[in-house]
Amino acid sequence: MTTHAQQLLSILARLSFRLGQFKLSSGGTSDYYVDCRTTTLHAEGGRLTGHAILELLEEHGIEADAVGGLTLGADPIVSNVATASAWRAQSKPGAPLLHGFLVRKAEKTHGTGRRIEGFNSPGARVVIVDDVCTTGASTINAIEAAREAGMIVSAVVCIVEREEANGRPAVEAAAAGVPFLCLFTAEQVRAEHIRQQR
Repeated sequence: MTTHAQQLLSILARLSFRLGQFKLSSGGTSDYYVDCRTTTLHAEGGRLTGHAILELLEEHGIEADAVGGLTLGADPIVSNVATASAWRAQSKPGAPLLHGFLVRKAEKTHGTGRRIEGFNSPGARVVIVDDVCTTGASTINAIEAAREAGMIVSAVVCIVEREEANGRPAVEAAAAGVPFLCLFTAEQVRAEHIRQQR
């Protein structure tokens, strides 16, 4: 029986990974591109994302009250993890519910002027999620916003780590001792993509 993560890797490699020449949002170029949203917004891919992340947190003993990240890449991840936690709580009494929150890139200029939407409780333990970690800028932005709101970051999780020279070190420096976990490296997704093409 394959795990949720193994099934997710197969879908990621098929739907989200492309070889070619691409310009990245960081300004650099790459011979591959990973667009996790085509997987996290896919019905089965989204379901697998939620369960795989919950299992990763459980494996590492991470306890949290909520999961959140910077809009737009984190939006489907947050929803999928929160929903998966509710499903697990129904079948496994005592399993924790993880609520969701989204971090705006800038504070709203109208209404309440909030930067964080959804769950927002000072002192709560939270996990910051992101789809792809390249430079780590969006992940760091979300970490800072959660801490400014008084929440305690328990862990940081990305679906795919590109293993760029500055990405992981920058996130780990911002996380300040908090575990930085990834479901897959870009090389793992590439290898599965190539395997599927044979």
